[in-house]
Amino acid sequence: MPVARTHSIALVGVEGYPVEIETDIANGLPCLLLVGLPDTALREARDRIRAAIINSHEQWPQRRVTVGLSPASLPKRGSGFDLGIALSILAAAGAIPAAAIDGVAFLGELGLDGRLRPVRGVLPAMAAAAGAGFVKVVVAQANAAEAALVPGLRVAGAPTLAGLLAWLRGEPASRDEEVACAVPGEPGQPGLLGRPGTPGLLPGSSLDPALAGAPGPGGAIPAGAAASRARRPRPRPDLSEVLGQPAARRAAEICAAGGHHLSLLGPPGAGKTMLAERIPTVMPALDRTAALEVTSIHSVAGTLPAGSPLMTEPPFCAPHHTATKAAIVGGGTGIIHPGAASLAHRGCLFLDEAPEFAGDVLDALRQPLESGEVMIARSGLIARFPARFMLVLAANPCPCAKGTATGVACSCTPTARRRYLARLSGPLLDRVDVKVELLPVGRAELLSDRHFAESSPVVAARVAAARERTAARLKDTPWRLNAEIPGSELRRAFPPSPGSLTPIERAMDLGQISARGVDRVIRVAWTLADIAGIARPTVNETSYALGLWLGTGVLGAGT
Repeated sequence: MPVARTHSIALVGVEGYPVEIETDIANGLPCLLLVGLPDTALREARDRIRAAIINSHEQWPQRRVTVGLSPASLPKRGSGFDLGIALSILAAAGAIPAAAIDGVAFLGELGLDGRLRPVRGVLPAMAAAAGAGFVKVVVAQANAAEAALVPGLRVAGAPTLAGLLAWLRGEPASRDEEVACAVPGEPGQPGLLGRPGTPGLLPGSSLDPALAGAPGPGGAIPAGAAASRARRPRPRPDLSEVLGQPAARRAAEICAAGGHHLSLLGPPGAGKTMLAERIPTVMPALDRTAALEVTSIHSVAGTLPAGSPLMTEPPFCAPHHTATKAAIVGGGTGIIHPGAASLAHRGCLFLDEAPEFAGDVLDALRQPLESGEVMIARSGLIARFPARFMLVLAANPCPCAKGTATGVACSCTPTARRRYLARLSGPLLDRVDVKVELLPVGRAELLSDRHFAESSPVVAARVAAARERTAARLKDTPWRLNAEIPGSELRRAFPPSPGSLTPIERAMDLGQISARGVDRVIRVAWTLADIAGIARPTVNETSYALGLWLGTGVLGAGT
């Protein structure tokens, strides 16, 4: 019997690698051998695959079955290889024609009853398949909408192994086992493997009524979709709910416009958390490229919102202060998972009660803040996760949290206050562009500011306009925001107006700012210029940016 071949995708981080699955059936004691660096979940696939094939009313070959996964040097992890292995075995046994699976990538987990279960990381896996030259893929029906986001792929979503086998053979299947297709073309064109059959649908569109939550035959709505529609959406937070704190709100607008990092220091109840949670509401929606990046990360992590295969809003991630280093930057045994820093990619990472985080956890963020990615090294592989996020730190002024409250005596000793704030290391704060201190909100502000506080749409319009000016200036560069421009390019290609660096030079002479801080101040000055609509930063913008970096900025210049 000749060797049968199918293909699947192995994920390392958010990068996919094509894997060739070869099956040889030879005389010998009945057994199934898996070779090619499979992990525990993949070694357990032997029993899952055998049960799924038998329960799909197919014959299991009563001979020695050897399955090889190539390249053998690449670690294979997870249950997504189940479908490819099962089809390779059936093709080697002559149960399905080899031509039906030629040039097709398969990804899906098999249940014992033959059902196809969804797996994580379908979007980056399908992107890797397209990059490797595949144009036809088969996934679990629950993953089909996500896979169809990749342009140029002809996607089939199968609910069961039995339904997929009938479809590959050109045989009819029961209605609940029919394979749904998403084909880039007009309805009525050939299906995935070139057979007339299921009408094609454009990538990203609904694959069938059950997936989309649309009315099915007879106008009936699936129960899951009806329940989803019955839920009332949560009211979206709005920046106008933050009363008082004009300097902090202005700082949040600047950081949202330029992608800068922000530190908020103030007593409880001043509005630190409320302000941070509303920063995503003034950030523009993700463009197509950024949306695919963010969706890929959340697909690998298994945190994609139900019914939304493509994430278009900037993510907001707020881990608890007891989070470990692996939870923040990523890691784990076996399969490497992205951490909060990567889940906040192109969005906001909020660390509330920042001094309560472990020191090594906070310092682990120093490298991602500079490079925009997380690299996790394991024996035999290195996983890379994008981590270009906006960091927001919130902290009380001291352990008793009364350090700046007017008329309330602080019970902390000077040593205790210094030790508390020293948990935020100097190298970490050196990477924070804007530092703002919040004071308690007075009665007058609480009563009068309700009518004058700007809403999120108003601020978001200014942020969008500033980002458009930034994008026009950075049109022919690989960067999108001012915070992403390297220091060398910042000084060479984007110098401020002559004489505008005088305040920064004076601060350097006094030892108040580092060389890294100078670059960050100039980036913030460019953002202030973009918000104000001027061609280049002047001394007003650089002075204001320097004050924000030092934590002594006042509302005035650059407004």
